[in-house]
Amino acid sequence: MAALDSSSEDASVDSKSEESSEDSRLEFSEEEETLVIRMFNLVGERWSLIAGRIPGRTAEEIEKYWTSRYSTTQ
Repeated sequence: MAALDSSSEDASVDSKSEESSEDSRLEFSEEEETLVIRMFNLVGERWSLIAGRIPGRTAEEIEKYWTSRYSTTQ
């Protein structure tokens, strides 16, 4: 029984560290943010197109950043 408890604790620690690393990836520089805003105004929610202009960023990261920062449906 103790082995089950420790493995479930390990899983929760792993998921917490993944969440915090995702949160840190949602920190965009001012230049990245400006580019995302400008591109969004030009092409809308075409996240992959926007991501193509920002090295090291994925479409999913940009969409998540946009919705967490600018979405009005929260």
